[in-house]
Amino acid sequence: MDALNETAALPVDQLGRPLHDLRISVMDRCNFRCPYCMPESTYGEHFTFLRNDERLSFDEIERLCRLAATLGVSKLRLTGGEPLLRPHLAELVARLRRIEGITDLALTTNGVLLSRQAGELRDAGLDRVTVSLDTLDPALFHRMSGGRGALDEVLEGIEAARAAGFPHGVKLNTVVQRGVNEHTVIDLVERFRGSGIVVRFIEYMDVGNRNDWRPDDVVPSAELIQRIGGRWPLRAVPPKYAGEVATRYRFEDGAGEIGMISSISQPFCGGCTRARLSSEGMLYTCLFATRGTDFRHPLRGGASDEALTTLLRDVWLRRRDRYSEERAEHHGKAPRKIEMHYIGG
Repeated sequence: MDALNETAALPVDQLGRPLHDLRISVMDRCNFRCPYCMPESTYGEHFTFLRNDERLSFDEIERLCRLAATLGVSKLRLTGGEPLLRPHLAELVARLRRIEGITDLALTTNGVLLSRQAGELRDAGLDRVTVSLDTLDPALFHRMSGGRGALDEVLEGIEAARAAGFPHGVKLNTVVQRGVNEHTVIDLVERFRGSGIVVRFIEYMDVGNRNDWRPDDVVPSAELIQRIGGRWPLRAVPPKYAGEVATRYRFEDGAGEIGMISSISQPFCGGCTRARLSSEGMLYTCLFATRGTDFRHPLRGGASDEALTTLLRDVWLRRRDRYSEERAEHHGKAPRKIEMHYIGG
């Protein structure tokens, strides 16, 4: 039977979680060298990235997303590496926009190339953009981007995205590290309060294997809320949907809201509905996964839609991931995890 017409029950994993979100890394390369993700010492000029033919094509990405939609996926997010390095990305956006059942199509970017592409991405059907921005201090930004980034270009990209009028708006993701950029949090809030742009602060996580993460490097969200709320009173607001990652807080004076992503101090594995597809076609069911499932080989080996759908369903049905909760329970880290630049954040 045609997988697209199959109406079997939607899969839930071993902990009762449905599959609603698919994050797709379209590019393993990045034009930054952030120390906590792609440090220059590892990803220097001699590092070998994927060849073009090793990355999934737009046809292959579209096909997998179409099949995932039949299993309940309604939200797609394009990530990297840096996704705007992928040529003709707006073409992929337009193709994904036409998939039946997809209600939310988003992009996460470092923002450097966004000013040139925001308009065409909006016209292609992109719903929202998230820009990674860890500080407004130019010197610190330069250091945190591995000496590759230009703050002014990122700010221009953010403004271009705001002006483009994405239906679901623009958000900023800020990873806060103790002793590195925590002192610049208030500046970020002050800059974007009242702009319609939501800043979300993310607790520093032990992603990948390169960042020498320690619990002492984490600034708990509760501490940030106390600090920000002491300047501008805040009130918590209920989630927009079940499983929302960020806890939202609204300014009492009506100047918008901020978000907190607290995967260290308040793990939210129980509500995780995300799978992640790497640039070379490996499907991972957790940001902290140690292994994935190869979809590129069956895609290029003539597998039918039904076979691919069955594989995807079976992967999700077997899923038991709850790494952040286990970290909190055992105060430890997995021995080795997939690098974040392969599967996005």
